[in-house]
Amino acid sequence: MATSEAILPVLLPRLHHSDLCTNSLNLVHTIKANVNNRRIKIPVSMQVHSCSRKSQNCRRRVYALRSRDSVFHEKADAGRLESMGCQCQRAEGVSGLTTEDQNETRFKGKARRLTSNPVNGTSSAPSIEGYEVGQQLKHEKEDHVRNGKAAAAGTTKDKLDKGRVNVIEDEAWNLLRDSIVYYCNNQVGTIAANDPSSSSILNYDQVFIRDFIPSGIAFLLKGEYDIVRNFILHTLQLQSWEKTMDCYSPGQGLMPASFKVRTVPLDGDDSATEDVLDPDFGEAAIGRVAPVDSDLSLQERIDVQTGIKMILKLCLADGFDMFPTLLVTDGSCMIDRRMGIHGHPLEIQALFYSALLSAREMLAPEDASADLIRALNNRLIALSFHVREYYWIDMRKINEIYRYKTEEYSYDAVNKFNIYPDQIPSWLVEFMPSKGGYLIGNLQPAHMDFRFFSLGNLWSIVSSLAKVDQSHAILDLIEAKWDELVADMPFKICYPALEGQEWQIITGSDPKNTPWSYHNGGSWPTLLWQLTVACIKMNRPEVALKAVEVAERRISQDKWPEYYDTKRARFIGKQAQLYQTWSIAGYLVAKLLLANPSAAKSLVNEEDSELVNAFSSMISTNPRRKRGRRRYIV
Repeated sequence: MATSEAILPVLLPRLHHSDLCTNSLNLVHTIKANVNNRRIKIPVSMQVHSCSRKSQNCRRRVYALRSRDSVFHEKADAGRLESMGCQCQRAEGVSGLTTEDQNETRFKGKARRLTSNPVNGTSSAPSIEGYEVGQQLKHEKEDHVRNGKAAAAGTTKDKLDKGRVNVIEDEAWNLLRDSIVYYCNNQVGTIAANDPSSSSILNYDQVFIRDFIPSGIAFLLKGEYDIVRNFILHTLQLQSWEKTMDCYSPGQGLMPASFKVRTVPLDGDDSATEDVLDPDFGEAAIGRVAPVDSDLSLQERIDVQTGIKMILKLCLADGFDMFPTLLVTDGSCMIDRRMGIHGHPLEIQALFYSALLSAREMLAPEDASADLIRALNNRLIALSFHVREYYWIDMRKINEIYRYKTEEYSYDAVNKFNIYPDQIPSWLVEFMPSKGGYLIGNLQPAHMDFRFFSLGNLWSIVSSLAKVDQSHAILDLIEAKWDELVADMPFKICYPALEGQEWQIITGSDPKNTPWSYHNGGSWPTLLWQLTVACIKMNRPEVALKAVEVAERRISQDKWPEYYDTKRARFIGKQAQLYQTWSIAGYLVAKLLLANPSAAKSLVNEEDSELVNAFSSMISTNPRRKRGRRRYIV
């Protein structure tokens, strides 16, 4: 999961500048009190990956704080541990030593649901607003009925619906801000879930790289850039920079799946504390604050450029695989449990393609990067051809597969992967509409996974991995199979579910992945935002709007679940976390984009003309014919 899903946030487009270690942030839950706190800043030197362009030597200086008079506090009603800032400031001057006297006490805990929370300096109370709107519109409706103005009833209903939707959006924003994690007084991410009624935290109090993506996009669309910038730089610091051969340590360039902010006593002084970042692959306290050079843009920073190059080298490395797609183990994507997706799952290829496009745009044009860019371009061409040509199915393609000859030992073979026609499942004939198609879930020699995986198909549209006609066909299929893929809550993560003996063998009888639950055919509201971006790109926003309206009927009253169960998504998931952050953020991103469709341009990749020409050239000739037989000199 960490390897591929974590590529996207590192390669996000250029963001605005901000200082990582500053006390000027407008904190959401900060309450001023008349408590005198004397803070003495203590510099602690350590090695870091903040490199100069020439020497590549790295050094970091962290400024922890000695705190007195109970600087850190939690609310008494907080049921979940929240991370606490180390109250550090950026060094001013050479020595970095400053002494401050401030009358401020930080309280960080979960705010009560639907109560007044200060958001960017203003107070918002969705529950009160909702009540007032409802009461006002109720009185208006009574007046209309009394006066016999039946024509105005429709207008009143529209106002009621609009008022209800506004309350849902206000609630969602408050919940999203409640989930923010702070590190050294800076917003660095959002926790996975923030359910005050749950006594089982598990690992949902961590900042997941994957889960933060919709949260980060929501903040970007709102013009709040600092949290995204901080998130990128801190996850970059957690990247594995050392090449290891022990088979246990993370490989060079690998990103963590998640991280957690932990407050620990400062070495040698029990009265002082500091914040540390713990990545999920084992090393403790390796990510601390590094000074930020504000003279360079984010993507031009040497550590960012180095991080991108290491990820590319990791993904583009030569191996035993003979295909341009990435080879991964089972459970290596959004579906992180056994679901029979080992090999070359579509979701990984779509994210990989998008990451390569972003890397090509962000890499600095240097001589040292020339070979990497050349390899990147070659991989883009081969990957797009491979997925578009061999992953695509529609009714015509299914009929072609049905008539395949097998065991074709020839360079001119039509059935290049030796697919047996009997692999076509019975459900596919009923599922495939006459107008529409999709990219299959996986492809390997003698194996095609015909399941429909939503994220892979939607992101293939967004990234232009799918051709224009294929993208429209995917949306045609979604509309034609609305009852199967959306029903009472968008959006099915995959279709259909594994059942019976197939479920037992493939999942190992996983009790969490029972048929039509969790990753095995469950419905995930967070997929709303990917659906919305895809629909807006193809100029079909009405499809996404319809799905958002379905979600608004119940997602708030259901307390923003992680996922839904059953074929029609009638039940809240049996083990679903409530107040799931990416369910909240996915809804908000969808609403923001539908209100301002032009903002989606920053999230999509338009089809590259060079790739189109290369693809056309490859499709007009059989690629295997171009490879001559090898001759050996004896």
